[in-house]
Amino acid sequence: MPEYKQAIILRRDIEMGKGKAAAQAAHASVEAVITIVKSNRREWKEWLEKWLAEGQIKVVLRAESEEELLKIYVEALEAGLPTSIIRDAGKTQLPPGTLTAIAVGPAPSETIDKITGHLKLF
Repeated sequence: MPEYKQAIILRRDIEMGKGKAAAQAAHASVEAVITIVKSNRREWKEWLEKWLAEGQIKVVLRAESEEELLKIYVEALEAGLPTSIIRDAGKTQLPPGTLTAIAVGPAPSETIDKITGHLKLF
């Protein structure tokens, strides 16, 4: 099992086409990495390097509501993990500001699993 991974969580209670969902997942992933790069957190940067060396393992999971997605986001922040939160610009399928996705990590897999391990695959 990989030591480091990133969890990307998408809402399942909103209508997003497959391409839209993929784009939102990509936004969340990239934004979490940018957060690490711009931070002064040495530990996060070490996690990022190890994750990159292991092949950038990602798992895409689902949240059943905005409330569930926000709860996971807050838990990740409180655990000191790098996170991102994505709100749609509203240019295609969704109203502006719609919360669509979050990413947690890259970080140690077992730490991420404590927060996201109960979620089902998207």
